[in-house]
Amino acid sequence: MLGAFLTYGIGSTLAVANTGPDGSSALLLAGTASMLLNSLMVITIGALVFPIVGRFSRSVAAIYLGTRLFEGIALGAEAVALLTMTGPAAIATNFVAYNVAMAGLGIGSLGFCLELLRSGLAPRFLALWGLVGYASFAAGCLLELAGVTGAGLVSAMPGAGFEVTFGIWLIVKGFRPGVTRSAPA
Repeated sequence: MLGAFLTYGIGSTLAVANTGPDGSSALLLAGTASMLLNSLMVITIGALVFPIVGRFSRSVAAIYLGTRLFEGIALGAEAVALLTMTGPAAIATNFVAYNVAMAGLGIGSLGFCLELLRSGLAPRFLALWGLVGYASFAAGCLLELAGVTGAGLVSAMPGAGFEVTFGIWLIVKGFRPGVTRSAPA
């Protein structure tokens, strides 16, 4: 999660800043490559989480994996658009692809956070933070798509905070040990 957060942030900043005629093609290429690496990372997150969450709910694990696939593909399309389009069209496509990807991530991750809460795989405060953060993120991105400027940025804060904190939590503590209940066959 932390790697994806960094690769997208750095890549998007470089790519968007260099899409115009005065931009550096090398920095645009480096930025979009970083964004594509992010796409692989978010898909990998879903794949790595699948067997763990799948012990508790195969359907939630599958939906979360599908959510991460959707996010990775949409963000990958965003990177390709920045490479193949120019000017306002590139920026507009970037805006739409990002907000669609993040709204999908927010909506699709709600079940994941509910399963974290229900199963005890993560502390209650983290699972609840994820629910609030992802719901807020999805709502803000949908509002951005509807024309409410700035809603996505403001609403992203709780979700971004969750992802960074959860990523650090997983590095330091991992999923809760001793949680062994399995999903029904």
